[in-house]
Amino acid sequence: MGENKLKEQTYPEFNQTIVRGQLGNGMAVVLIPMKAFQKSYAVLTTDFGSIDQSFYSGPNREFVQLPAGCAHFLEHKLFEKEDHDAFDLFGKLGADSNAFTSYTQTSYQFSTTMNLHQCLEILLDFVQKPYFSKEGVAKEQGIIGQEIRMYADSPSSRLYTGTVANLYPHDPMRQDIAGSEDSIAQITPDVLYRAYNEFYRPSNLKLVVAGNIDPHQLFEWLEEQEAQYSIDRAPLPQRALKLSDPLDSDLVEQNQLMMDVQRPHVMVALRGSHRPLDAPARLKYRLSVELLLEMLFDDTTDNFLRLYDRGILDDSFSFSFEMERGFHFATWSTETNQPRKFTDEIRAILQAAPDNLMHMKGQFAAMRRGAVGRLVASLNSPEMIANRYASNLFGDITIYDELKQLQSLTLTDLQTALDQFICPAMTTTFTIWPQAEH
Repeated sequence: MGENKLKEQTYPEFNQTIVRGQLGNGMAVVLIPMKAFQKSYAVLTTDFGSIDQSFYSGPNREFVQLPAGCAHFLEHKLFEKEDHDAFDLFGKLGADSNAFTSYTQTSYQFSTTMNLHQCLEILLDFVQKPYFSKEGVAKEQGIIGQEIRMYADSPSSRLYTGTVANLYPHDPMRQDIAGSEDSIAQITPDVLYRAYNEFYRPSNLKLVVAGNIDPHQLFEWLEEQEAQYSIDRAPLPQRALKLSDPLDSDLVEQNQLMMDVQRPHVMVALRGSHRPLDAPARLKYRLSVELLLEMLFDDTTDNFLRLYDRGILDDSFSFSFEMERGFHFATWSTETNQPRKFTDEIRAILQAAPDNLMHMKGQFAAMRRGAVGRLVASLNSPEMIANRYASNLFGDITIYDELKQLQSLTLTDLQTALDQFICPAMTTTFTIWPQAEH
């Protein structure tokens, strides 16, 4: 029934075929057969996250403003129905389920070694049949309010959210994904239904299933399953402009707070402004920057060992690169008694990188081999593979395309990415001081 709607991508060198299709209601489907595995993993994602707070709806372009934390609140409430909780249904079938909200998407997932169709029925049902009541919303406001207060007492959480707020002071990203106690107090069932009806349309959903499946049979079953749900073909709302505006270079250079910590916590961040135009260019840029950061800051590098020996950083040091719809940035953090020195050293390494990079051919080859090895290892995980497809950021590019591109990266590619990404004027620092020190 669905054969003519399916598109196959075959990778003979990996003995892998990926099947894509679109159900009659507009939902995108990606099916990844992994016959050697007993476990199957599914993730259903909507292209709607915490930064999607304002948009224009309908032919009259009605402006709609959602409270901060609405996407996260909606994620929590979808599991709860009038007479049951979807978590309990998954548990009875022996499946593990979870969900998460990021700045740009919300995903619902499960893994199981049995009862795949029944688990998919639960997933599709609870995400596509919302139920919100005044009593349920009030109860959830208390639960999420407690969660917000818990994160407010976490130094690592405050360090991260404070740093992101420095990077994007005029953007919804300055607000925590969960919102604030004041913002979630504004959420009502009507607010949730409005957000749901705008962003949970089938045309804005993507289902990815990886594991021991027959993709053609499963697609036909999904078409039959989805026939029971209504089809909304209205155009998606237009998100408000200038979210994470790359032309807005204004940021807060530094900020701080005091907490009950034993020694200072510090995070340095660099905001990227480069905007690759197509999916392959975005992937190449991300892979290049990630490999570049490893070459400069991995715990085997001269930079790390030098700062470690001087006591400027220790085993708490970490760095990361985040890239989602409309933004990307890198962070470096540690606990240290020399936070200002740490900040100066990170910035100095970044400033010197353009001159030093072309002399690091040996390090580049070793780091690339390590990155390839880690990506190859992830091919043994249905979860890792499926989550690679959940976002729309890289279009139809697969983990196998990613592996090929990683293997083909050159030092010149990293030099290009370095020139596009590293701009010391776009750095910020956030410090948490022990209360006794200030």
